[in-house]
Amino acid sequence: QVQLVESGGGLVQAGGSLRLSCAASGRTFRGYAMGWFRQAPGKEREFVAHISWLGANTYYADSVKGRFTISRDNAKNTVYLQMNSLKPEDTAVYYCAARSTYFGATNQDEYDDWGQGTQVTVSS
Repeated sequence: QVQLVESGGGLVQAGGSLRLSCAASGRTFRGYAMGWFRQAPGKEREFVAHISWLGANTYYADSVKGRFTISRDNAKNTVYLQMNSLKPEDTAVYYCAARSTYFGATNQDEYDDWGQGTQVTVSS
């Protein structure tokens, strides 16, 4: 099992930026694809982005493509989500998740371990 802790959330004005971090510990981070998901109030949790184990493959939800960037530093056991040009509709709790295979997935059921989430609030 991989323990995941997100950080970097907060309150930002529309058009601003935030960088979320997800630090992994416990079982080796090696070989795990990582994903970011989010859940807005009253809505189901949705896929945001995923990245393969070596970082060569990334994939984004259409709603964030061109604005968000997922990356990882395996030496630091950390995955990041750089969020630019934030919109009020990006307001949500953001979760990182680990999948014990090379490639990520958009289906949250395919992830093995989850963090507790970090709140992102974008004001208009």
